[in-house]
Amino acid sequence: PGAAQEVTKGEPGRGPRPCASGVADRLRSVTPLYFAYGSNMLGRRLRAADRAPSARSLATGFVPGRRLFFDKAGRDGSGKCDMRPAKGDAVHGVLYAIDPADRPRLDVAEGLGEGYREEWVDVETPSGAHRAFAYVATVHDAARPPYHWYKALVVAGALEHGLPSDYVARLRAVPSTEDPDPARRAAHEALLRA
Repeated sequence: PGAAQEVTKGEPGRGPRPCASGVADRLRSVTPLYFAYGSNMLGRRLRAADRAPSARSLATGFVPGRRLFFDKAGRDGSGKCDMRPAKGDAVHGVLYAIDPADRPRLDVAEGLGEGYREEWVDVETPSGAHRAFAYVATVHDAARPPYHWYKALVVAGALEHGLPSDYVARLRAVPSTEDPDPARRAAHEALLRA
């Protein structure tokens, strides 16, 4: 308690999964692009009706010069993912295409203006750098660890998209705690089993 939960030493030179044929063209023509680096990496979570059902995974990638933390003050009392500047580090994640009609729902689900702000980042992928929006925390609380289910969603998303094994190991090593709300815990654990 009291120490920020962070994932250190991402490797900027490793990790992006090769793009499928034609992905580079789609990356240039589809807007907006969204960089998911927390629980929204998991496709079935992001495509939920209250988030972005249109979300299509385009590529994996990383944002250089950032470090992943699990200390965003979540509305449920736990820590959520955030990325902050850190020389020599990188945050890995998934680049998604989102239909503009889904954006307002995703903003609400993520708490835009209530703990997260939008930031445009350059995501390095096998087809080059692509500009995408991401949600970055405005309120931090290092005393709030993530709930077990939240960390499990982040890890599941990383595994689903083949992020580097050393990065996944660092995600798994982040301390987490049990969610005291059994109904919320059960709902999110069901998502992991879906």
